[in-house]
Amino acid sequence: MITPMTAPAQPPPDAPEPGAVTPFDALPSPLDAVPELRAAARWMIASFGAVGAALVGGGPLVAVGKVHGLGEALVAGAALVVALTGVCLAVWQVSRVLVPPITTAATLSTPAVRGLRELVDASPADFFGSAATGVDDLLRHRAVAVNINRALATETDPLRRAQLRGHLDRARTNIARTDPFVRWLLAMAHVWQIRATFHTARRWCLLSVALVATGAVAFLTVTGGSPGNS
Repeated sequence: MITPMTAPAQPPPDAPEPGAVTPFDALPSPLDAVPELRAAARWMIASFGAVGAALVGGGPLVAVGKVHGLGEALVAGAALVVALTGVCLAVWQVSRVLVPPITTAATLSTPAVRGLRELVDASPADFFGSAATGVDDLLRHRAVAVNINRALATETDPLRRAQLRGHLDRARTNIARTDPFVRWLLAMAHVWQIRATFHTARRWCLLSVALVATGAVAFLTVTGGSPGNS
C-alpha cells in the first residue's frame, strides 16, 4: 500500500519553482572555500617538509665527531627519530585535507557533518524557506520516488499502476522543486568534511611541533654537550 507520504501535497505558493533563483544564489558557493583550505594545507605540508629536510640533512652532519660512545649515539638517533616522527605525523594528517571526500545524501547522516545538520535542523526556515521543515523532509521525496518505482515494477493492476504513476509524477515535481536546496546542502557538506579534516590536522600539528621540539632539543643536547666539544 502507498502511504499518504508517497503523495506529498502540492508545493506551497512561495516555494521556488524548478530552476528558480533561491536566496542563497546571491552568495558565494560553499565550494569556493575548498581551494583556500587546500592551499593552507599545502603550505603546512611544505613547512613541515622543510623542517624534516633540515633534520635529515643537518642532524647527522652535526653529530659527526661530536657523539662519543654507543650510548650517546643511541640517544642522538632516538632524538632524531622522535623529531622526524613529528614531521611525518604532521604531513600525514595534513595531507588528508587534500583527499577529496565523497559526498552524497547519505553523508548528511554521518558524524562528520553532524554539526552542519544540527545547525540546519535548528532553523530550517533560514535555509529552506517553506520548501522543507528539515534535512529529512528535504530528502524524503527521493525515497518516495524510489519506493514508488519499486512498487511499479511489481504492480500488474492497470488502475493501481495509473495511481502509482500519478504519485510518481508528484514526487518528481517535489524533487525538482527541492533540487536547488539539496545541491546547496551537499556542497556545504562537502566543504564541512574538508573543514573538519583541516581542524583535526591542526590539532595533530600541535602534537607534531611538541615531538619535533623534544627530539631536536635532545639531539642538540647530546651533540653539543658531549665531552671534548668545548
